[in-house]
Amino acid sequence: MDIVDLREFYGGPLGAATRRLVGHHLRTRFKGVRGATVLGLGYALPYLDGWRDEAERIVAFMPARQGVARWPQQGLGLTALVDDTDLPLGDGSIDVALVVHELELTEPHAMLRELWRVLAPEGRVIFVVPNRRGMWARFDSTPFGHGRPFSRQQLNRMLHDQLFSPLQWANALFVPPFDRRFLVRSATAWERLGLSLSPGFAGVLMVEAIKEIYALSSAKRQRKFAKLRPHIAVPSLRRELARARTPARAAISAVSSQPSCPARQ
Repeated sequence: MDIVDLREFYGGPLGAATRRLVGHHLRTRFKGVRGATVLGLGYALPYLDGWRDEAERIVAFMPARQGVARWPQQGLGLTALVDDTDLPLGDGSIDVALVVHELELTEPHAMLRELWRVLAPEGRVIFVVPNRRGMWARFDSTPFGHGRPFSRQQLNRMLHDQLFSPLQWANALFVPPFDRRFLVRSATAWERLGLSLSPGFAGVLMVEAIKEIYALSSAKRQRKFAKLRPHIAVPSLRRELARARTPARAAISAVSSQPSCPARQ
């Protein structure tokens, strides 16, 4: 799914409902971004507008396979086309990242390593991904029907493997993923009903995670491994071998110093 398909979806009634419902969770369930440097990765444009007045600065990066769109429409453009495994940012330069329509469509481990690099110590990242158990992952008429969906357990394990610690989870999009007027109009009612009766079958999973920092110095690591080396056994073994060789060497010297026997006539 490229930039044309994404813009067309969010420009329609179902896309507008998606932006409203997911955006509501972003504003109410997760910490704010006041004074933060924010990165939108993937196609996060529909959800970044609500943060423009709160964040200190915002930049939106879109992967090369997807294409790029101008944002915002007025003023200085804040979007760029990038390689999502080689972001043009310095180490620790981002406070908060919002990743939408990205993790399920790329090689996740390489992207997560690069995201870990550019996040500040204890920086936060919010992922919005299709839920493997939900209906939205089963229909390719929406962006969440493309790529690899995740279960909560899969996403949790992947984040831990890449040194991210999940802080809190949210579920969204319980309305069926069909662009029907009566469904779109009742999307809020579907959301309330789904959250109360079957939260596990939401269309998307949302998780806020924090960057983990491990401060094991190289000196401590060397001391830790040094304890496993047999420093005591090796010298004693060498002394025993030296003692065993000494009598043998003396006997060989004595035999070699004696005159040789005359040859038989």
